[in-house]
Amino acid sequence: MIWPFKPRYRKQVARIEISGAIASATRKRVLEALEEVEEKKFPALLLRIDSPGGTVADSQEIFSALRRLQDKVKIVASYGNISASGGVYIGVGAHHIVSNPGTITGSIGVILRGNNIEKLLERVGVSFKVIKSGPYKDILAFDRALTPAEETILQELIDVSYGQFVRTVAEGRNLSEESVREFADGRVFTGEQALALGMVDRLGTEEDARRWAAELGGLDPEKAECYTFEEKKPLISKLLPGNQSAFDIFPKHMPATMARLDFEVATSGVPLWLYQPPMMVK
Repeated sequence: MIWPFKPRYRKQVARIEISGAIASATRKRVLEALEEVEEKKFPALLLRIDSPGGTVADSQEIFSALRRLQDKVKIVASYGNISASGGVYIGVGAHHIVSNPGTITGSIGVILRGNNIEKLLERVGVSFKVIKSGPYKDILAFDRALTPAEETILQELIDVSYGQFVRTVAEGRNLSEESVREFADGRVFTGEQALALGMVDRLGTEEDARRWAAELGGLDPEKAECYTFEEKKPLISKLLPGNQSAFDIFPKHMPATMARLDFEVATSGVPLWLYQPPMMVK
């Protein structure tokens, strides 16, 4: 007997939101959600991206999962306030991209940061004795400057990662590598500029992207609702009044500031596909 009614998931657009810096926690959450999208046979996926980018490997794994899903689910990415660097890398894993005219996007490139506080350590009388197995084992150590040989090694690493980024964008957007390299120098551009460059398909809102995803999935855009895969909240947030976040008891700028600082520390010395906007505190 053929069941006459479709399961409710077959009549909905799956929605996954990627916000903030992309790191291992984001990768784990998004990959789990993508598996569920496939298992429940959603016909379409709306991928909402509002991120400055993040770590290289985590962005690559999310992109790869999206590409594997393309044969089974129609995917439309929607760019929010910002979708830059690693956010772009993930975005090109969708069939189509919708951006607001004023979205900040681009920043195609790679950055690796290290901190040299050698003079500060000298001032306070602190020094380190390092025993290492090879000359480059303590590359990017914070208590000394880079040697010319180390700079060459790290630049080669960055160049290889950059080449991977350019190739992926070119393939995902059906552009030549040469044309991508013309604007893939770390600059950012608006959604309107991105449309002219071929980096997005349409200008519009998230609602416009939802309607397009519904149409591609064979759904009625007037009736198809979104099923949003919510980010799991930590237990402490459930215990606080009104399910507020633990950071909500501090001034409003604290969550973003602390998250930014935590990310800076955790990724020191790690190649990043990341646009770093000014840290603004009100």
